[in-house]
Amino acid sequence: MNFGNGALTEAVYYILLSLITPMHGYGIMQNAEELSHGRVKLAAGTLYGAINTMLEKEWITALPGEKNSRKKEYVITDSGREVLHGELARLEELVENGKRILGGN
Repeated sequence: MNFGNGALTEAVYYILLSLITPMHGYGIMQNAEELSHGRVKLAAGTLYGAINTMLEKEWITALPGEKNSRKKEYVITDSGREVLHGELARLEELVENGKRILGGN
């Protein structure tokens, strides 16, 4: 997974998109699969590794949970939204260039 200034992986992109609304890990897994029409199936290790990295980078934050609950909910931060908007602009450029060169719509 690239968490630098380059392209996001499809998994990270869908995790960030999912966290526009606060969500716990299992919900993120389901939402990413649904948004990607089944292309992105996150294993727990992949998801929580990405979550830990995004927490360190402050792209997401954990919400305070109920005392006896093991489920943590996460939500995107302003920094994460900036990253997501940057990735969307990058993807739009890719599509525009492809259409221009290939002549498609």
